[in-house]
Amino acid sequence: MKPEQLVELLKERLGTEKFDFSYNRKDDKLRLDHKTLKKGMEIHLPGILAKYNERQEKALEDVIYTIEQTFDAMEKERNEDIFSLTNIYPVIRSTSFPLKSKEGHPFVVSDHTAETRIYYALDLGTTYRLIDESMLPKLNATADQIREVARFSVKKLQTDVKKDEVADNIFYFVNENDGYDASRLLNEAFLKEMRERIEGDMAISVPHQDVLIIGDIRNETGYDVLAQMTMHFFSIGRVPITSLSFVYENGELTPIFILAKNR
Repeated sequence: MKPEQLVELLKERLGTEKFDFSYNRKDDKLRLDHKTLKKGMEIHLPGILAKYNERQEKALEDVIYTIEQTFDAMEKERNEDIFSLTNIYPVIRSTSFPLKSKEGHPFVVSDHTAETRIYYALDLGTTYRLIDESMLPKLNATADQIREVARFSVKKLQTDVKKDEVADNIFYFVNENDGYDASRLLNEAFLKEMRERIEGDMAISVPHQDVLIIGDIRNETGYDVLAQMTMHFFSIGRVPITSLSFVYENGELTPIFILAKNR
């Protein structure tokens, strides 16, 4: 598919009565402007085309979902009632994720591991917006207060797990699809509870934001299975985080590739 064809397809699905479309052939970027909100966003087409060539309709559905949720969030931000500390949760992102919003405002963040960083989100129902420093006055809070509130909010998230067994290794999955599945990694009480259930090494993966994998690794094959599983989820996630897994021991997360070097 050519970029021009993708633009026409997006016009057909999203509708020109709601959006203005402006395609920059030189930069391969599509500018979308919401006619009512008077706000817009840019889409880098080569990345979408690469996913479309691999996943076809599913890739198109993902980008349309992202666009609609982004503008939905913009619309909800007009309602001052959403700016409540009770709507704040932590989210995990890769350390390669931008540190500033598109408007240039620094996000509120915390260090986590060499592979991951903690951002903070204002929940908007079906979507959320990452909190940057420009939002702090509306929230009537400091960055430290945002971090503290989020630390308690993550403990309120449901932690049901699904179980699977492969080659005598047990794998547990959290997949609530609420946007905060990977965030459960920050619930220390939940991790300790899982540690008590696990007989072997406890390994954790957060390949993308909508899944948390916990492995009860009882043999070497278990690490291979976890690595393959993590890479698969990483490649298909809407918001990829890391293809590396971690061993959880004594409250610490250690990337598995470091352990392999020490053996």
